[in-house]
Amino acid sequence: MRAAFYQFNPSFGKKEENVKKVLSAVKDIKVELLVLPEFFATGYQFVSADEVAELSEPVSGGYTTEFLLDLSRKKGSYIVAGLAEKDGSIFYNSAVLIGPEGFIGVYRKTHLYSEENLYFTPGDTGFQVWETSIGRIGIMICFDWFFPEAMRSLALLGAEVVAHPANLVMPSCPDAMPLRCLENRVYAVTANRIGIEERKQGHPLTFIGQSEVVTPRGKILIRAPRDEEVLMVTEIDPATARDKALNTFNDVLKDRRPEHYGSLHDERKM
Repeated sequence: MRAAFYQFNPSFGKKEENVKKVLSAVKDIKVELLVLPEFFATGYQFVSADEVAELSEPVSGGYTTEFLLDLSRKKGSYIVAGLAEKDGSIFYNSAVLIGPEGFIGVYRKTHLYSEENLYFTPGDTGFQVWETSIGRIGIMICFDWFFPEAMRSLALLGAEVVAHPANLVMPSCPDAMPLRCLENRVYAVTANRIGIEERKQGHPLTFIGQSEVVTPRGKILIRAPRDEEVLMVTEIDPATARDKALNTFNDVLKDRRPEHYGSLHDERKM
């Protein structure tokens, strides 16, 4: 199947402008899977709880979800995209999976990064995998990559493709994703953004670009530049992610021996 990401520089708070950029970028392409960045419609650097309340939306019936539903129907594509979710008085850093058949699911970010902790609540959905007509799709968001348990959880749930909306500022993720894919034998589609936001004086955020698609063998199929708005497309075969064998004797999931790993919970004494 054809998978794509759109890497761009959203304007903070300008949802209509940002969705128009997405529409313009994808108007001439035909893909089965499109991944957009974390907070693609709002921008990233919130500086107050009031801003979060103003720009967040309910997933069901929200402006961004409705835009994605319409785009998915018109393009016949599955779309994974990040948004600021409002659920009553609680706010989450979330990503939705939308298909031509409609809304499929939402994932709420498990591992919040830096000042996200001031405004958002850690996700309560857990890691999930959805069966679709193009394969088994899982989602993680940005900083989730830093925790090996995230990708491993998705692999154990049967993910073939991990969609990874991101607003990366740390430099290590693009080179770490090949290892995450190799050790779990899954595809990953990381959709990052570019640009600089300095809405809090003295705290600029420089986003590193380098969106990429990585194979279950750890090969980078495509990688975007650090500072260019670009939509990139490549062919992937999700069925190959079902093969977890390294050789005749080794299988990356069957060879696990969790009885010897101890508790996965953090039991350090402070």
